[in-house]
Parts: sequence; structure tokens; C-alpha cells
Amino acid sequence: MTRLSPIPAPLFDLRRTLESGQVFHWLLEEGGGYLGLIAELPVEVRQTGDTLWVTPGTEAAVARYFALDHDLEAIYASFPGDPALAEATAFCLGLRLIRQPLWECLATFLTSSMKQVAHIRQMSLALRQRYGRPVPGWEPLVVYPEPKRLARATEEGLRECGLGFRAKNLLALSRLVAQGAVDLEALQAMGDATALAELCRLPGVGPKIANCALLFAYERVRAFPIDVWIERVLRQIYFARKRNVTTRQMTEFAAAHFGPFGGYAQQYLFHYARSQKTKQGGTRKG
Repeated sequence: MTRLSPIPAPLFDLRRTLESGQVFHWLLEEGGGYLGLIAELPVEVRQTGDTLWVTPGTEAAVARYFALDHDLEAIYASFPGDPALAEATAFCLGLRLIRQPLWECLATFLTSSMKQVAHIRQMSLALRQRYGRPVPGWEPLVVYPEPKRLARATEEGLRECGLGFRAKNLLALSRLVAQGAVDLEALQAMGDATALAELCRLPGVGPKIANCALLFAYERVRAFPIDVWIERVLRQIYFARKRNVTTRQMTEFAAAHFGPFGGYAQQYLFHYARSQKTKQGGTRKG
């Protein structure tokens, strides 16, 4: 650990953050540290108490990536007085929303539809190994393939990475971005509703994937992705007396109930629900 540099990281939990279903490529090292990439930047990171130990020269990138500037105490104070959310928050203390690269985040969640977390990780790693660029001296780290590289792939090749029907959508999206027909950076300047609508126009992207991109890549911390886990939580806890609730009604409820940091509430409910189910021997589908 002497070769690593310290970063103050109060109210932060590295393991919870990296293993909460936000990202899928970080590698757990012996002793509890992690190896990973922030875009193309290789990083080793470990935690002891309220301190992160990171590869020298990566301190600013690590602090930004793990959102160490987010005031979690203020975020927690903004949450509604909600027993279910309070329980999830207690379980997830220190879990932060990761600021992810735009393309990598969107492409990864595009391929996550109806897949268990372990399978999403396998697909992500397979895509990197087949189409990505290795980082010299940092084996086995591989940069996520850029749109131009994937645009030259074949649907058959992508299917061989385990993507199934998702291969067609990833190939189509890669080609649109590579050709300049889609400008992911331009969405940064758009309001939430406009950005959501633009994302939903892309191949294979619906409200869930679009909201994941808004939350994890565009830092729209109000975004509230509703996947099978969150839908189950909302139905069982918040709509227990209403059978025919629609996704739109759940979306409107979440925006009003969880407030300006609904994305944090969503991630805490999501991670807590999956963790409890896994303890009971259930599956972990993203």
C-alpha cells in the first residue's frame, strides 16, 4: 500500500459502491482492493476506514468518478420519512452514484436488458476482450470498445459475446454514434425530459435504459430507473393496495415521493432488494 496515494473519503463504502449493479468491469484483488478503468485510465484502489488509497496521479479522477463531492448527509436528509427507504439507506450507507463515461454506460445498460448481474458482467468483459484495447502493464484490464470499433463488428460476432438479441441494437447504436448521427455529448445541455426523449429514440433504448444513462452517465440524480427489482419494491411496499398500477403511475409517484435525489433512493432500494433476495437464494436480475 506504500506505493498508493491517499484520498480522504468520509461516508464512502468502496465495495458497496462497486458491487451495487452500477458498473461491471472492476476486478476484486486479493486483500480487498480493486483494479479497474475510469474510461481509459487504469486505477488500483483500496480503502481503509475513511481513506482511499489510489494509483498516484489518479486522485482527481477517482474522487470525481466516485462522486466524493456529493454531500450524502444532505442527500439523506432530503429523503422522505419512509420506513422502507430508511432501512435500505441504513444497509447502503456510503454507497455513491458513480460518474460513468457516456458511451460505456449507455452501451453497457443497452446490453443489460433482462439479464442477471453476473451475465451482464460476463458480456461486458467478453466485449472488452474481443473488441477492446488492452492497457500495457495493467493486464488483464481492457478499455471498453469505442463506437467505431464496434461499428465494424458483425452481429454474429457480438452474439458470440453472449449478447443474444441485444447484439442487433448495440451494432445499430454503435454505427449511429460512429457516423456522427447521434451526439451523446449534446445531451449534456438538454433538460431531463428532452434528454430522456432523445435517448428513447435510440435503437433498443426504452425508459429504463434511458434513465440508467441519465443517472449514471449524465448525473441527473433525480432520474429513477424502474427495472424488475424496483417495480417489485414499488408494488409490494408503495402500491400494496392497488393492483393495476401502471409504470407511468409508478414513475410519477417516484418523482413526487423521493424528490430531487430520487436516483440515490432508487439505487439504495435496488441494491438492498437484490442483496436480501440473494441471501434467500434468489436470482439477481438487472
